[in-house]
Amino acid sequence: QVQLVESGGGSVQPGGSLRLSCAASGSIFSINVMRWYRQAPGKERDLVAVITSGGNTNYVDSVKGRFTISRDNAKNTVYLQMNNLKPEDTAVYYCNVVGTARYGLGQLPFGSWGQGTQVTVSS
Repeated sequence: QVQLVESGGGSVQPGGSLRLSCAASGSIFSINVMRWYRQAPGKERDLVAVITSGGNTNYVDSVKGRFTISRDNAKNTVYLQMNNLKPEDTAVYYCNVVGTARYGLGQLPFGSWGQGTQVTVSS
């Protein structure tokens, strides 16, 4: 079983910055893709950024140039640096990690979600 713990959310004024972290723990054999999603009130959960095991990244157009996703493979942690935050970035942010977990003498694929962290951008 793989657990994810998120941290780093909070309230900031427009133009401010926050850094989200998501640490994975448990019987991890390998981690493949790591993603950040967000869900605003009354809306669906949307993909914000993704980073592959090789370090390739991709972003939704609305955050390009402002958000940066990165990962520390030694710590099984993914980050989301958010700069120049806007009120429309207000949402609960969730990390999602996909990989392979140890299971007995073998491995099984897993996909886990973090508990969510609130980001509020308001003046």
